[in-house]
Amino acid sequence: MTFANCYEDGARAEAYATLEFKNTYHLAYRDIPAILGAHVRGRKSIDFGCGTGRSTRFLRQLGFEVTGVDIAEDMIRKARELDPSGDYRLIGSDDLSSFQSGTYDLVLAAFTFDNIGGKNNDNKVRVLRDLGQLLNREGRLVLIVSRPEIYTHEWASFSTKDFPENQLAKSGEKVRIIVTDHADPRPVEDIVFTDESYREVFEEAHLRLLQKYEPLAREDEPYWWVSELRIAPWAVYVVECA
Repeated sequence: MTFANCYEDGARAEAYATLEFKNTYHLAYRDIPAILGAHVRGRKSIDFGCGTGRSTRFLRQLGFEVTGVDIAEDMIRKARELDPSGDYRLIGSDDLSSFQSGTYDLVLAAFTFDNIGGKNNDNKVRVLRDLGQLLNREGRLVLIVSRPEIYTHEWASFSTKDFPENQLAKSGEKVRIIVTDHADPRPVEDIVFTDESYREVFEEAHLRLLQKYEPLAREDEPYWWVSELRIAPWAVYVVECA
């Protein structure tokens, strides 16, 4: 399977810089303050795969001391432009060696693992293991990931109707989806990954799953929901070192 980093793209960075916390994305972040409050004790954090800095700024607003890291130069450039006072670092090939092991209270990866492919899930395991080594004794790794259902339904922020082949995709295979909340109409290529597969890679990476959340929309929220009231588009995993 060939898989390219579609986020290493100036036009895409400009588009992603306009994304907010509304529509389907609202459900990815709505419960994060309560989840972090329940599981995370300290304030030192890394936003792994920060993109243009949306989740980095979100964490800082929650009182975290946060460093945003990404492998896409265009994304980091835009993050620094939007947030000159923020700490954003470009890393090569997921190389986290410049960060001190055993010192972080939180590593957040918002949608990052949707884009980590590789044979036999080796890349996911390797990256998870490296992230786990950054955590202190009580540190937590929090992953926001796309559930497989997001690639086979319509949503307030996404469309998949042009990609019926997604229905046949197995865990670890490539799928396509269009983000409708910004002006870039090009599909994004992701890697679909099941709950069973995530649990397997957590175990291989010597991580222990503490809690899983699947946020559903509510009728009283100010958005035009499509599938969100009955199907959770996202999963949030909270894990620690085993």
